Amino acid sequence: MAMKRVAASAIGALAPTPGSSALIRPLHASPGSKKIVGVFYKANEYASMNPNFVGCVEGALGIRDWLTSQGHEYIVTDDKEGPNSELEKHIPDLHVLISTPFHPAYVTAERIKKAKNLQLLLTAGIGSDHIDLNAAAAAGLTVAEVTGSNVVSVAEDELMRILILVRNFLPGYHQAVTGDWNVAGIAYRAYDLEGKTVGTVGAGRIGKLLLQRLKPFNCNLLYHDRLKMDPELENQIGAKFEEDLDKMLPKCDIIVINMPLTDKTRGMFDKEKISKLKKGVLIVNNARGAIMDTQAVADACTSGHIAGYSGDVWYPQPAPKDHPWRYMPNHAMTPHISGTTIDAQLRYAAGVKDMLERYFKGEEFPQQHYIVKEGKLASQYQ
Repeated sequence: MAMKRVAASAIGALAPTPGSSALIRPLHASPGSKKIVGVFYKANEYASMNPNFVGCVEGALGIRDWLTSQGHEYIVTDDKEGPNSELEKHIPDLHVLISTPFHPAYVTAERIKKAKNLQLLLTAGIGSDHIDLNAAAAAGLTVAEVTGSNVVSVAEDELMRILILVRNFLPGYHQAVTGDWNVAGIAYRAYDLEGKTVGTVGAGRIGKLLLQRLKPFNCNLLYHDRLKMDPELENQIGAKFEEDLDKMLPKCDIIVINMPLTDKTRGMFDKEKISKLKKGVLIVNNARGAIMDTQAVADACTSGHIAGYSGDVWYPQPAPKDHPWRYMPNHAMTPHISGTTIDAQLRYAAGVKDMLERYFKGEEFPQQHYIVKEGKLASQYQ
């Protein structure tokens, strides 16, 4: 893709969102040193165990020396919550904030209002819903993420979780580590994946990859999305488009959530929506925890309406110790890990560095990376 060089002085007012006043925030760096803050999880004793472990505080995306050698200030922390947090101290004068979906720095409208110098919000990974995107658009900020950086990682993880639930793997593992041996306690609810109906709610990059990986299992594959696939790809994968989500859901033995968190999808799977699912359904959600009604999921797992729930996304994150999903039956939950494999970290670290280089030079980002640009949200968040 050809990159267009734009002089900082040539940047005009960004298009305001409805009901907001026009604000001028340059899309690209003005001359001089910039204050860049990164918010990542701490690795502690694990930081030194892999030289490619760059997605943590200690690894700092591998860009510390590069940034400081160019005269920029780079502050990295995991302390992100509350008025006395390390992040909050730097909000008034930072220029760029880098965060991840795995340890999200929640960028509220209040924080945006305080951040007078802020120009650029970068997500190291995919999914920028931890940012108030409407407030960012109204303020004329640029929000971007490294689109495609961890789609393989997440799709592979989803396939693993489907098999874990279908085969009732976890009780068997627990028997192995506790010294038990009770085949019946596992086999009474273990099935083959072949012949089951799997539906993905959302068929973007991750959803398509999951469907492709499911094809060899000879499943009945369904998908619901705002856009229908190219007919050739649809035929190649062998998936059927379902325009009406409420008609698709009762057909599915397994449902995978693959849509972004937006104003429309927040809390979408509430008690009423879950009641429409087949009794004994299995659900995998590596998208966003807030798409689900937390208590409704826990109640349905307890009643057996949901026979198994697995995912790595919670709301909020990190999940508190009393989060009901920790204690519901037949779950296979983990911390938010699916998109932060070492391979994915290297990809999203490289993507962040590339966008920072473009920001400093006054160049456009790859178009697919933009989430908010010139006051407009990307289509998937509209």
